[in-house]
Amino acid sequence: MKKMILVMISGLVAFSIVACSKNKPEVNPTSKNAPAAAEQKAPAKDNSDSLEKARLEAERLEAERLEAERARVEKLINDLMTDDVYFDFDRAELTEKAKEVLTQVGDALLKEPRFVITVEGHTDARGTEDYNMTLGSKRAVKVKEFLIAYGVSADRMETVSYGKEKPKALGESEEAYAQNRRANFKVSIKK
Repeated sequence: MKKMILVMISGLVAFSIVACSKNKPEVNPTSKNAPAAAEQKAPAKDNSDSLEKARLEAERLEAERLEAERARVEKLINDLMTDDVYFDFDRAELTEKAKEVLTQVGDALLKEPRFVITVEGHTDARGTEDYNMTLGSKRAVKVKEFLIAYGVSADRMETVSYGKEKPKALGESEEAYAQNRRANFKVSIKK
């Protein structure tokens, strides 16, 4: 009988072991993986934050670059529009001073190929209307020819004569006349 009790106890122990091994506690997959999932979400969030910061920084840098470019172009335009080429009385030949100014204008035009200019020829109030329109035209053409020789493409320039119609200075003094004997520039940007 002792043998039988031992066999029964051993059977119960074996049964318990088998039963216990099959009844492992059920693990909630989300709770076990929750730390891993949180870890995955956190780097994704950090990564998207980093990408957003990088995008914003790139946009800021591009805006700064565009503003610097706009300021550079605006300065070039202002410089061109304030540079007048002056002529001697009743002449369309370029003076040495006029050539110096046109060299600077040519440099600006070569640096910025988007610029298109209109060369406006002007005269003082002396002379007939027809004579002054012709002289203003000759002055504008001389300026254009110089710039073409300097390397600026002819299709980026046009000429117009205003004769005595748009004086820079009013009056009938030699000083006023000298300011009106000129060619000046209007600048536009081709698209």
